[in-house]
Amino acid sequence: MSENLKVYEHEIPPGSRLYFGQSASLKRKIEQNASEILCAEGFSEIVTPFFSYHQHLSVAPTRLLRFSDSANHEISLRGDSTVDVVRIVMRRIKEDKQKRWFYIQPVFRYPSCEIYQIGAELIGQSDVANCVRIVAKLLDGLNLDATLQVSNIEIPRAICKILDLPIEIFEKGQIERILSLNVDWLNRLALLKNLSELDEISAVAPFELKGPIERLKELAVASKYENLRIVPLYYSKMRYYDELFFRFLRDNAVLAGGGAYEVDGTASSGFAVYTDALIEILKD
Repeated sequence: MSENLKVYEHEIPPGSRLYFGQSASLKRKIEQNASEILCAEGFSEIVTPFFSYHQHLSVAPTRLLRFSDSANHEISLRGDSTVDVVRIVMRRIKEDKQKRWFYIQPVFRYPSCEIYQIGAELIGQSDVANCVRIVAKLLDGLNLDATLQVSNIEIPRAICKILDLPIEIFEKGQIERILSLNVDWLNRLALLKNLSELDEISAVAPFELKGPIERLKELAVASKYENLRIVPLYYSKMRYYDELFFRFLRDNAVLAGGGAYEVDGTASSGFAVYTDALIEILKD
């Protein structure tokens, strides 16, 4: 084996996580803070299996770590928790009236990426403004300031139908290509600076966009968050988010994200807080 290909005894795969000393202490503090707040908000804790048959509903197949079970059915390491949590609760815990669940567990992405997160699902409750409030409370408990970004996935999807565009334009954030179309209302959406402009854009936008724009405005107002950005053309890569969506960012790092979605006909909402991003900021 050549020198460049040697794997030494102390090596860990790229993308995997190691916590010790300060980082381990911060991880415990973050998770304890979240657990206390979520329990006080009426959530119960759930821990789901590492293995799943349904991860393709959440994550692109190319990002999954896949193999076969004993019957040769394809399974994968948990790449996301939301769909599994909703299905387990709806089908296996039917006698329990509890519809608010949280989890503190990692997800795994190809080729060797560990992502530790704190997630919560409001099953049967499409209440994105409440999700924003809870995440803001979690961050405040850690004395962290962040920027709130709100979007509505309905908007880029509707634009694709109106202008016959591929959704990849929005998925990849190709603003230059969007502006090159030279459509006035589309340019104004792309360059939106503040909440007051939404009403002006809605007045000139196609009818199909008026409802989604109004729902985005309602979320922005209901969030009551001072450091707010409205990004109408943002498109989440998570497959199940289909309406209102939000992210908390700081120094170009995504601290949390969530929104409204539907699984098996049940409209719900939820969020994930990214533990490793919080650790990096708190270490500094």
